[in-house]
Amino acid sequence: MTPANPFDLTGRVALVTGGNGGLGHSMALGFARAGASVAIFGRKPEKNRAVLAELEAIGVRALALQVDVTNDPERDAAFAQVEKTLGPVHILVNNAGTGVVKPVLAESREGWEEVLDLNLTAMFLLSKTAAQSMVQRKAGKIINIASMYALFGSGLVPAYSASKGAVVQLTKSMAIEFAPHYIQVNAIAPGYFETELTAPLKSLPLYNEVVQRTPAGRWGYPDECAGAAVFLAAPASDYITGTTIVVDGGYSIH
Repeated sequence: MTPANPFDLTGRVALVTGGNGGLGHSMALGFARAGASVAIFGRKPEKNRAVLAELEAIGVRALALQVDVTNDPERDAAFAQVEKTLGPVHILVNNAGTGVVKPVLAESREGWEEVLDLNLTAMFLLSKTAAQSMVQRKAGKIINIASMYALFGSGLVPAYSASKGAVVQLTKSMAIEFAPHYIQVNAIAPGYFETELTAPLKSLPLYNEVVQRTPAGRWGYPDECAGAAVFLAAPASDYITGTTIVVDGGYSIH
């Protein structure tokens, strides 16, 4: 039965990796405003503390942990701490990621593996851990953050593009496997957003090139990705699984 407010997350626990900055920060706040308890994983303790204060100011239970999600024991211990402190995780957002501007001929094996380890392998392993918990309760939402570069290639960031393309395919595979357990798995493919990481690009020709190509005529604001995340985390999307929602102002449609 559909609830009176299909976007209400009251009583749910959401975990966002890379939740202390950029899109992860906005999604964490979006979940809190929809009523969820929120945990974030982030590598920088000072940024974690700042986001924790914002979450608590909204009035929800919250937790911020310093975690390197590529470190198996550290990641697993942190997940257990979230479930012990806030309760079973209902919503997992695999947002932590990295990308290096290096074409194929300049990329090293070590650089390639570093990108794949964080963007794909850590996502897979944390999803597996979360799914083991969700299967027991016959409910759950896993949201993987891909990229518009999952849709088309790039001569500048081949490792990043490959990892995000794999995220989309793994999302489909997990969606098929977990559907009988009433767990939905979807992805979000963001386009160009104005964050602290992309701020230096404003002085480069790329910034205006993106504006000119994007039908919306601008870069996105981080809060504009939060809506898609709340939708995919809420009962409103219970019959949606294995899909990728592109949030890019129309950049990728031409």
